[in-house]
Amino acid sequence: MLGLFSTVPLQADGQGGVRASFTLGEDEWAYFVLRSAEAPEVTSPEQAAAKYQKVLSDTKDYWRNWINQCRYQGRWREMVRRSALALKLLTYAPTGAVVAAPTTSLPEGIGGERNWDYRFTWLRDAGLTLQSLSILGFDNEANAFTDWLLGVFLKFEPDKPVQPMYTINGDLDMPEITLDHLDGYRQSRPVRIGNGAAKQLQMDVFGELFDALSLLVQHRGLYYRGWAQIIPTMDWLSKNWQTQDKGIWEVRGGDRAFLHSRVMCWVAFDRALRIVQNQGLPAPVEEWRNARDAIFKEIMEKGWSEQKQSFVQYYGSDAIDASALLISLTGFTAPTDPRMLKTLDRIQKELTHAPHVYRYRIDAAADDGLKGTEGTFSICSFWFVEALTRARRLEEAREYLEQMFTYANHLGLYSEEVGPTGEALGNFPQAFTHLALIRACYFLNEALDN
Repeated sequence: MLGLFSTVPLQADGQGGVRASFTLGEDEWAYFVLRSAEAPEVTSPEQAAAKYQKVLSDTKDYWRNWINQCRYQGRWREMVRRSALALKLLTYAPTGAVVAAPTTSLPEGIGGERNWDYRFTWLRDAGLTLQSLSILGFDNEANAFTDWLLGVFLKFEPDKPVQPMYTINGDLDMPEITLDHLDGYRQSRPVRIGNGAAKQLQMDVFGELFDALSLLVQHRGLYYRGWAQIIPTMDWLSKNWQTQDKGIWEVRGGDRAFLHSRVMCWVAFDRALRIVQNQGLPAPVEEWRNARDAIFKEIMEKGWSEQKQSFVQYYGSDAIDASALLISLTGFTAPTDPRMLKTLDRIQKELTHAPHVYRYRIDAAADDGLKGTEGTFSICSFWFVEALTRARRLEEAREYLEQMFTYANHLGLYSEEVGPTGEALGNFPQAFTHLALIRACYFLNEALDN
């Protein structure tokens, strides 16, 4: 049962609900309180007003005190703080998990089928989440997410690939079903709950996981249980890193040898080596080092297109993919390596509609198994800013960044994508986008200061 209290008269609407019509002038206010009630309750206006004002005051104090922990005082402070608030609101307090978005099935293309449920936590976001929360000074949230991440990590089964996403409680199952009785936003069907990509093989998640673990180890060290889990996980990866997969974009049109997946396998071996060597832990270091070096050589031989003068989406293709920006952001190459600079130029030429960046061209890339079109990916736009920053193209990076700010809504929030006329597309707000915004602002501000 629900109880509703109002400071303005309510009238029955004849359909089991109520409505009110009223006008507020300057310095006037009205409020409504809707709450669960075991039985009908009558509260006097005086009591309700006092309770309301107390709750409102406590809420304001909480959020002001929380955001004042933010250490970032550089340029674009307001946008960074808005992004931090969004991440906090996307955090499930009981476990510390950060969901990708609080919505499902908001379309990536109006009227299309690219509609997904993002109310889960991706391991892919883990390293970005920990780094972004830590550099801003939100240690409690970083520690809570670390605890969630460790809980998931310790559940991994030896000799099995890692699941790319989990529920906010750390559970594995989220079966994807369609709600065919719903029309969807502006007739964008199907409406989905659950996400079938949870059962996909996505080899890149090993890199994101170990990148996050390396950050964790810097602050906490590695315990025995963690070491005991790392060894079989890396043993599996040593035998399987060449396996084709669905990749970062979770394609549904067949497996490929995706470049980004190979890069992140390199990251996994690189970070695992750092973790065990920093603490002097026993591990097959030589085997891991050989695997890391083999991946590097393979990428440079098979992932580079002489014709395109760029790293490509998958081996044997000429398709350009914005995930190649992470080649420099992860430390796989130097940011000013000639191949990286040429890849930046190629992405700018083929995927960029300034300041926006597509993840790939649907008609030229690997078949993603879906019909219709999509907008530009905002996370790719912020990755591009960070890659330009690391390549020392600072004024260009600043121009792209400040143009991107104009595509946030009035609360400084971003969805997953931006459409051709500037409209928000995809689930909203998108944690991945705000994580990338924080990093882009932080590193560009630091570079400009230096």
